[in-house]
This record gives sequence, C-alpha cells and structure tokens, in this order.
Amino acid sequence: MEKVIRAGKVAVLVSYGYGAGWYSWNEDKRLLFHPKLVEMVEQQRNSEITKEWVLENLQIDNVYCGGVKDLHIEWIEEGTAFEVDEYDGFESLKTLNNLTLVA
Repeated sequence: MEKVIRAGKVAVLVSYGYGAGWYSWNEDKRLLFHPKLVEMVEQQRNSEITKEWVLENLQIDNVYCGGVKDLHIEWIEEGTAFEVDEYDGFESLKTLNNLTLVA
C-alpha cells in the first residue's frame, strides 16, 4: 500500500468535523494513506476530492465524501498500531500510547 513517510512518520488522513467521517464511513485503507490524497490535503485542495475523483484516480467505487472538507494529516511513527475512532462523524486516532492501562 502506498504511503507518505517523512522523517520516520507516516501521514494518516483523519476527518475532524462532526457530521460525516472519512475513513470510518468508507473503511478502505487506501483512503487513510494514499499519497495523492495527502498531497491534495497539504495543498488545501480538499474540495477537489469527490466521489468521481476517487473512482478515477484510486479506483475505489461507492465512496462517501461528506467528511472530506475536514480532512487533516496526522503524522504517526512508522510501525505504530492505531485505529480510527468515530463519534457523530468526528474521527480521532487511537494508539496504544493513548489508552489507559489499569494496574
């Protein structure tokens, strides 16, 4: 799977707006990492990411793009296990580091 890696960190796309998630509403891992998507978010071209664009450029069909306007890039250390949590469309990244252990 293609990813953007810089200084040992991987770019992960997360939608922080309420109403609609990005990955959590689609669940295709390419939507988390794809270099073309990362580039567009870096260039603040989120509005150009449409269902048609995703189908044409990534060959992913039936994508819901409601969360695209709130996409941000999180940089996490290579090899870090994570999951995308979602509440009412607001996504967040959870890693083992931000879980609480009970002794």
